[in-house]
Amino acid sequence: MKRIVPALLSAAVLLTGCASTTLPPVSGKNFAFEGDEQRIWKRSEEIQESLEKSEWLLRDAVLEEYLNGIAKTLVSSDVGERIPFRILVIRDFRLNAFAFANGAVYVHTGILARMENEAQLAVLLGHEMTHSTHRHAVRSFRDMKNKSAFLAGATVLAGDLGALLGGLGAVASVYGYSRELETEADTGGLARVVKAGYDPREGPKLFEHMKQYLEEEKIEEPYFFSSHPRVAERVASYEESLSGTYAGVAGTLNRDPFLEKTKGALIENARLQLKAGRMTGARRDAEQYLERQPDDPHGHCLLGKILERTGVAGDPEKAVDQF
Repeated sequence: MKRIVPALLSAAVLLTGCASTTLPPVSGKNFAFEGDEQRIWKRSEEIQESLEKSEWLLRDAVLEEYLNGIAKTLVSSDVGERIPFRILVIRDFRLNAFAFANGAVYVHTGILARMENEAQLAVLLGHEMTHSTHRHAVRSFRDMKNKSAFLAGATVLAGDLGALLGGLGAVASVYGYSRELETEADTGGLARVVKAGYDPREGPKLFEHMKQYLEEEKIEEPYFFSSHPRVAERVASYEESLSGTYAGVAGTLNRDPFLEKTKGALIENARLQLKAGRMTGARRDAEQYLERQPDDPHGHCLLGKILERTGVAGDPEKAVDQF
């Protein structure tokens, strides 16, 4: 995205220089959303409406039901009443996710394709949901001292999706918050994961997938400000919790249900990578899909198309076998 979008500018006017950046989580009898926070919610809802009308969403009712079922286990009923969490999937091969203040959490097909089990998914959802419950969006806007840096930072969200999401999407991205808020999301999210009975040891593995992706893409600093943490710091944060607070704690992985429910996202990600000319990633996703669905002719046909285009000796012959 090479231009500054209007949504980015409209979000910037929400900045309030004198408002407190110390806010309690969404809990307690006397809790109330504040004025600028309500405006952020309104803008989030407008972006949601635009996404609903776009082709970015993966329309998979089974997967949505599965994701939202997991989310319900990660938040108390009173908080769930105040923030109506809804988990949706974005058709994008990049490893990313983002949560708006109003509880809308979007997970890219790219990161679903890299995960190995439900525990890793719970870590991601717990992390993103904590951004919402701990009111990180309004706290970020209030703390933003350099508006021009914020505006320039939105260019990290590439292409039409970045233009659609604007400034709120840039800050809401898994790569977007400050070190302090990301660490808070690590801590709060992992507590949710443990309470729900998942294995917290999967936390570092989730962010190792992201670290590997950034290394493959040769992306050195995908953040908006120099104070933002690298993915390696996310890994270190989880490992610190595992050696301290959660030392010796284990839990469920739920690998088989995860592999079954996310297979549609996996083959869609393979198609997206093929369309983008990303043959290595497309082949990996298609082969993993066929491990789950060995008799699916659509999967074999897709892998055949990928093998035709890899440029690797012997792959065209393998493509014929797939067809």
